[in-house]
Amino acid sequence: MREGNIRKVLKPRIPNVTDLNIRSANFLAMNQLLLLGSGVFSVKGKGPGGSTPLLAFQWDAVEDRLSGKVGAVGGEGGFGPILYFPFIGYLVLYKASNFDLWHPRSGRMGRLTIPDLTQTPNVFTFSPDGHWLLLAQITMSSTPDPVVVQAKQHRFVDTLRGHEGTVLNISFSRDSSKVVTACEDGKLRIFSAPDWKLLHTLTGHHGPVHWAEFSPDGKWLVSAGEDKTARMWSVEDGKLQQTMEDSKDPLLTVSFSPDGEFFAASSERAVLLWKRIVGGQ
Repeated sequence: MREGNIRKVLKPRIPNVTDLNIRSANFLAMNQLLLLGSGVFSVKGKGPGGSTPLLAFQWDAVEDRLSGKVGAVGGEGGFGPILYFPFIGYLVLYKASNFDLWHPRSGRMGRLTIPDLTQTPNVFTFSPDGHWLLLAQITMSSTPDPVVVQAKQHRFVDTLRGHEGTVLNISFSRDSSKVVTACEDGKLRIFSAPDWKLLHTLTGHHGPVHWAEFSPDGKWLVSAGEDKTARMWSVEDGKLQQTMEDSKDPLLTVSFSPDGEFFAASSERAVLLWKRIVGGQ
């Protein structure tokens, strides 16, 4: 097993904002990241002010600097989780049975309504082909297993079974044929779609796994954990390929670059970039 080759540690900062807490980091382009985070307003001459809303901003990974404007997301309040999905290119906000979609690069907007969804799902994901919506951590639910929604029909159709703890993240492969769940029980589970059968259970993290994502070609999987490691796995056989131990803090999210050669993992204070090394290549 080879260690990953860390390329850079980014320290995002925003003018007039202190205590910036990074929520997620995703590639928009090879050298461009979309970051979500929040912090405290800093008033010149007066010190810290109030807390910011969730902020969305682009970060140049080469020059380690802010690129473009900083925007506030969901400032009117009342929203559940606000997540960015790189394969469909949309930031998604949930509120009262509605999923509102916003494309940060073009400004396009849309909405998906699920009438039977009466409680907030704290974790959700869309399939790249737009056919499926998976929901987890639904308020008042008695099971940790995610549920499957057929988007076109706006209805519940199945469940991803077998989880032994709270599901913290769900991601589809780019061709929508597989799903991975990252779980509080320290395991990752790969399911096939659309029959929703369990293919592999991956073990290796020590503590909760916060995030997992497939490579663009669907051959690899990278995960981020409370144990401060990012790990690379083979999707075909579920075997661990690399362990990256460069972070000083728990890793919360992870994302592949568009060509699959690099990936970025975020903690609350930093974004770490690695080059993928598999099989010694």
